[in-house]
Amino acid sequence: MKSASNATNATLGKWIAAGLFTFCLLGAALPASAQDDRQVRFGVKGGINLSNLYVDEVNDEKAKVGLHAGLWMKAPVGELFAIQPELLWSSKGTRIGSYQNIPFTQDGQVRFNLNYLELPVLASLTLGPVSIQAGPYVAYLFNANVKNLKEDLTTGSSLELDRKDFNSTDFGLAGGLALDIKGFQLGARYNYGLREVGKSDIAGQLTRNSKNSVAQVFIGVGF
Repeated sequence: MKSASNATNATLGKWIAAGLFTFCLLGAALPASAQDDRQVRFGVKGGINLSNLYVDEVNDEKAKVGLHAGLWMKAPVGELFAIQPELLWSSKGTRIGSYQNIPFTQDGQVRFNLNYLELPVLASLTLGPVSIQAGPYVAYLFNANVKNLKEDLTTGSSLELDRKDFNSTDFGLAGGLALDIKGFQLGARYNYGLREVGKSDIAGQLTRNSKNSVAQVFIGVGF
């Protein structure tokens, strides 16, 4: 139910807050190591996703660990401001331990695997080595699958959902902090989806009113 989702969100919030506090401390301690933000920089990045879906009729919802990786660019538009677009492969979803009153399902763990090609475009406020980043993102669902659903009693085969059962695009807001140190960028970010994930009848019931919620930690290398 929603209480489990709220508990998960509270845990994610604590992790993000701890990460942001740590980056602020590091930024205050390492002012001499700041990367020069007056030139356009390109780089690669990768990190860990801790993702979740807000799923109705669930009493044991758990976050799913995934990965993201891709390219980034940081272009200054002033002394303190820059624009940072990125192109990322991002694995999202959730794990459900048990559920009820949903057709075609039975007790047991269900894993949602949703893989997106994602384009965040972030405004970056640079304060020494620390950058405060915020902006929108759009994403294209590259592939998806949901397994461990109830077996069809007539055929003996298990029912699986795939990409066609979900909305092919997602969009939302992203925000976080990054720390630039000698060509490296360390950061923590939270992505809040604004579009419902499920599209088909079954996927819609499994993910009713649910959106992507993803906490990220990452490391990038600039050139």
